[in-house]
Parts: sequence; structure tokens; C-alpha cells
Amino acid sequence: MPRNHRKRIHLKSPPPTAGHPAPHPPETRFSAAQRSGTSGFRIVLILIAIAGLGLLALPIVALAWRAFHAWGAFDNPRTRNILLDAMALSATTSLIALAVIVAAGTPIAFTLARTSGRWVRVVDALIDLPIILPPAVAGIALLAAFGRRGLLGSWLDTAGISVGFTTAAVVMAQIFVAAPFFIRTARAGFLRVDRHLEEAAADLGATPFRVFWRVTLPLCRGSLLAGAILAWARALGEFGATIMFAGNRQGVTQTMPLAIYERFGAGDLNAAIALSAVLLATSVVFLIVVRVLGESSSPR
Repeated sequence: MPRNHRKRIHLKSPPPTAGHPAPHPPETRFSAAQRSGTSGFRIVLILIAIAGLGLLALPIVALAWRAFHAWGAFDNPRTRNILLDAMALSATTSLIALAVIVAAGTPIAFTLARTSGRWVRVVDALIDLPIILPPAVAGIALLAAFGRRGLLGSWLDTAGISVGFTTAAVVMAQIFVAAPFFIRTARAGFLRVDRHLEEAAADLGATPFRVFWRVTLPLCRGSLLAGAILAWARALGEFGATIMFAGNRQGVTQTMPLAIYERFGAGDLNAAIALSAVLLATSVVFLIVVRVLGESSSPR
């Protein structure tokens, strides 16, 4: 007997007429609504971004504008002396701090990059702590460690060595707050080095020191320079820990940020703005150099 075949009924939409156009498919209506919602969301994001950028840029623009009108403050001999003493002290102490940071931070960064384990995470967290530590707390911590009644400072005071409220205290405060910036950047550079190149140099008979000096360091030169500049900029702008641990004496412990604070407290706003403009220009130069070094060291 022949099999019974069911008839398939195909429902067709009625043909469009002049008064009733063809309806749009549901997918088309959903896509149009989605596009409308996406464009509205982008507009909201753009407005928030513009507001945020304005909040960041407006103080810088205002400072530059006020500094242009306050530049005559340097005609005052006292302001010039404060500027020269603060710049000389800031440059000297920050360069000394930078030398110590690079000399001690490079082995630390290399060891952290080549070692794994639980203690590495502990040391890594300890290195990050000065970054998130409030500056006043950092100054009190240094004072508790190296002050006349500190853990180590009492022994130094017995030996006739005073650390707190001296130029050496300025250097120590700068090292404490700026070293993490170099160590983290240098460690990232060491992690990007191809270990096969180091192993190939070792197989060819190079000593570990020669491998480190001739292979590893040149490959992460950009990261080391960028980290050094970041650390130098952080040391140059250090304020909180310095004023707590070293004080604010002109020619002895008064760096540029402290000189700005002293002039502002004395009611000389024009001098404070002019000094701030000098540090602003220095920061812009640092930023440009770091960007250039970062682009040159990034893989192409």
C-alpha cells in the first residue's frame, strides 16, 4: 500500500500593498534598537571621559597660566636664593638616592625575576608597601627606625652619628619612597628577556657575570632607564616623608617641594606658584623621556 504523505502547509505573509508596507523582520528591528542603545552608551562614556580629562588637565593649565603671570617673583633676591638652594639640594640628594637605588635595586629586581616561591611574593609585597604607604606614615616609620630614639638610631646616636633632620635623612627618605618604582620597572624588563639567549651565551663559555653584563643588561636597557627616571622623578618630588624625618631647613633639608610649602605658608603665593612651575616643567621632561624610552624598548 502506498504511504500516506501529509501535506505541508506553508503560511505566506500577504503581499504588501500601497497602504500597508511590508513589515520589517524582528531581527532588523532589534538591531536598530541595539545600535541606538550602543550609540547612546558611547555618548555617555564620551561625556564622562571629557569631564574626567578636564578634571585632570584644568589644574595643570591653571598652574601654567598663573605661573606666566607670577614669574616676576624671581626678581625678589630672597625667592631666588630659596630657589637656588632648593634646586641644588634637590639635585644633589636625588642623584645620590638614584645611585643607591640603581646599585641596590638592580640585583633585587634580577633576583625577583629569576626566582619563584612564596617568599618572593612576600618580598614583592614588601617592596610595594612604600608606594601605597601614606607619606606621613613613611616619615614616622623612618624616624622610628633611624631617629635618635629609633631601633637603629639609638645605637648610631651612641656612636655619635646623627641621621634624623640632616641631609642624609633627605636621601634616606627619597630612597625609601622611590626605590619601588625602579625595582618594579627593572623586574618587568628582566622578565621580558629571552632566557634562551642567556643559556646560549652560557653554553658558549661565558661566565654568569659576563652573561648578565653583556646579554641581560643590554636587552632590558630601556626598562632600566625608564625605571631610573621614574625613581628620580619620585625622589625629586618627595615631600611628606622628608618633612617628617628631615625637617625643613633652608640649605640643609629644604628641597623644592618643601620650599614651595614654606613660601605658601609664608603667604607668598606668587613665589610658591613660580617654584611649582619649575617642578612642573621638570616633570613634563621626565614624562617625555620615559615615554620615548618605553616606545624604544617595546617589541616591534
